[in-house]
Amino acid sequence: MIAVVPVRGGRLPVGADAAVAEARGRVLVIGEEVLAAAAALRVEVRELRACEAGPFAPATWAAGLVGDLEDEAVIVLPGSPDGRDLAGRLAGELGRACHAWCTEVSETHAVITRHDGVVSVRLPLDRPVVTTLVPHAVAGSPVASRAPAPVIVALRANASRDATVLEVDEADPAALDLGDATRIIAGGVGLGGPEEFDVLAEVAARLGASVGATRPITDRGIIGHERQIGTTGVTVDPTLYVALGISGAVQHTAGLGSPARIVAVNTDAACPMMTMADLAIVADAAATLRALARRLAEAS
Repeated sequence: MIAVVPVRGGRLPVGADAAVAEARGRVLVIGEEVLAAAAALRVEVRELRACEAGPFAPATWAAGLVGDLEDEAVIVLPGSPDGRDLAGRLAGELGRACHAWCTEVSETHAVITRHDGVVSVRLPLDRPVVTTLVPHAVAGSPVASRAPAPVIVALRANASRDATVLEVDEADPAALDLGDATRIIAGGVGLGGPEEFDVLAEVAARLGASVGATRPITDRGIIGHERQIGTTGVTVDPTLYVALGISGAVQHTAGLGSPARIVAVNTDAACPMMTMADLAIVADAAATLRALARRLAEAS
């Protein structure tokens, strides 16, 4: 079993660590600045294959990797947008099934989630497959110093053609998949209700950030479930995470990767989220948010 991790600009996609861990440390990293990306992995790497293949080109990559992957019975890709795109193309080139959105993968079986996580199906793997793994956070720090020397892989010549990219629009943080967001401002029950979350959306837009929430907030219908962060929601790994009125229950923090900076606002100075924060502000979250909104409006 091996993980295949596509990278852009030396940056690992969401779920990369989880995919490598599932494959027990065997990984092929492909894309741009692959060695820099591999050095950022937070899980043990036992076998590293590196393919410097340039900008994302899933059809070309899939056809060019057939010779390197055809003997691998189980191939695991992160369930990121690029991982999902490449997985289907690899399955087509290799002539095998593609099992998407798995929560568990081994040499003998895969567990697939369906109906927004309500149902899990266990499938025996009696033939070679390609799979994508639901992204989830993996704690730890980069372990490049313990990684083996990479085996350099070259794409084999092929006649596959990729779509021509005419233009790339800048992502709208409000619509961006939370797993790909670099800035997230999130609210919990300590923030308030719909009115406060309307203000939160305005502030997030001014900061170029995406909006997140805890499960109690999404369960109340204040914000959509696609904005829920945690074990039963989305796994994130932003550069900046702002937590407003979030206590930091393990069900929520398990969905956080390793944000470079965490800012927390809460009236409880001893709650878990405050102890995790780089900057902890003991204050009312709603009042702080409204003050921030006013300041941003004055500055615009």
